[in-house]
Amino acid sequence: MTEPSRAAPYRRERRERVHVFDATKLPWLETPNPGLRLKPIHLDDARGEFLGLIAFDPFTRSGLHQHQGIATSFILEGGLSDYLGPVNQHEVGINYRGSTHDAMAYVPTVLVSKLEGPVTYPVDAGVLSGIHAGSRHENFRNPAPDVPPEVNVVIDALPRLETGVAGLRRQDIYDYAHTTDVRRLAQWHLRPETEVPTWQASDWVELWIRGGEIAVNGEPAHANCFVVIEPGATVRIASPYGALVLAWAEGQERWSDSEREPPRNLFGF
Repeated sequence: MTEPSRAAPYRRERRERVHVFDATKLPWLETPNPGLRLKPIHLDDARGEFLGLIAFDPFTRSGLHQHQGIATSFILEGGLSDYLGPVNQHEVGINYRGSTHDAMAYVPTVLVSKLEGPVTYPVDAGVLSGIHAGSRHENFRNPAPDVPPEVNVVIDALPRLETGVAGLRRQDIYDYAHTTDVRRLAQWHLRPETEVPTWQASDWVELWIRGGEIAVNGEPAHANCFVVIEPGATVRIASPYGALVLAWAEGQERWSDSEREPPRNLFGF
């Protein structure tokens, strides 16, 4: 049987560019496991990296697996259950390196997902689920049985913090504590007529527009669009009518003006 295509519209390159992808227009890709599908924006099996959407049909399992890097997933629709319990709609589930579990969808479920390392499945697991970039067979044990396999965050209940940019407030979801990575995951609230002063990305920044619309360097990005900002890119963001955005940042932003009051902090570094 021919393996389904895992082509993605973007491959990471450090060329100081900004890209907008409308996920609604992208096709769902089937996986070897019936009931599991992908809409990848970025998929690198060699590095175990993924950014995009994952869909579960009802009564579909991921299969037992262990994360070898951080994974963060926003439950856009439905929910998943493992031995810890459920992660529900509009929550973010965070898996650490060593997280070992089997996720089950009892209802139709769609995730906005970012994987930052490979995933291993037991040698006797048979066909890999296909939803995890860099999947491979390998025997393993749970390295920390007393540690929950994920932390689930009700992100809309988090406090809204001022960023120093008028009209843009931030909710801090995950600060990558207890990892070797200096990264952040946050949710932005942009009120109508917000204009963010020009800044530069020191490393990768990836956005998913949950609601509303922004313009990035003049290009519109509406609900269910992903934005990939390459290291070194100069960025101008405006939101004439308001927006709600998930933002992953692998480095702190740099501001073009050295004299600024108050200090600005988009991601929580």
